[in-house]
Amino acid sequence: MFWSLELATYLEEAPWPATKDELIDYAIRSGAPIEVVENLQELEDEGEVYESIEDIWPDYPSQEDFMFNEDEY
Repeated sequence: MFWSLELATYLEEAPWPATKDELIDYAIRSGAPIEVVENLQELEDEGEVYESIEDIWPDYPSQEDFMFNEDEY
């Protein structure tokens, strides 16, 4: 399983919290690249509910990671 920022952005608007099957369904319906669907299919399916993209890809960058100071603009 390989995630990139580009692939992960297709799940930003997903209906969180969601199960693996719900995320796969969302990815297909939203027209995400096949790589996103394949990555989701590789997740272990123990009936787990994922709260956010960070549960799937722990290294997903947050707003703080971009060092952008919104107060300056």
